[in-house]
Amino acid sequence: MNKATDEKDFIAAPAPNEAVVKPPRARVSDAVDDEPPAAKLERKRDYLEGFLQKQPESESAGGAGGELQGAVIAALKEIYDPEIPVNIYDLGLIYGVEVDDESAVTVIMTLTTPHCPVAESMPGEVELRAASVPGVRDAEVTLVWDPPWDPSKMSDEARLELGML
Repeated sequence: MNKATDEKDFIAAPAPNEAVVKPPRARVSDAVDDEPPAAKLERKRDYLEGFLQKQPESESAGGAGGELQGAVIAALKEIYDPEIPVNIYDLGLIYGVEVDDESAVTVIMTLTTPHCPVAESMPGEVELRAASVPGVRDAEVTLVWDPPWDPSKMSDEARLELGML
């Protein structure tokens, strides 16, 4: 404390025996609101009505999550690995199925090993199967080795089928 002016240089917590003045509590009646409740309710109804009447935007057949991509994936699930009784999609050999705006499909895939007995025929079969889906203009298969395939890429259904779960 400054003895000359008797002012405090800091603010300390009150002592336990000092009376503490609490600030007034906020009350709902203290809130300032120019808009009557009926107007607020009407505004919310207008918003909800517009939301419910909005129609979904037309979805293109191509693109991620489109109908065409789903149809190509369903077609690829019909191709089975000759050595393993699991389809190549659940086996994790398909890394990606891309459909562009012109309905051209690109399938990115790998094989279990580079020395796989079907290394020459499997990509061609995948390309033919993808191209045979109605609505597909063109199909192309890109065979990649990086990242290499390993059993962790299999779906749970494939693991169950092979007794790995």
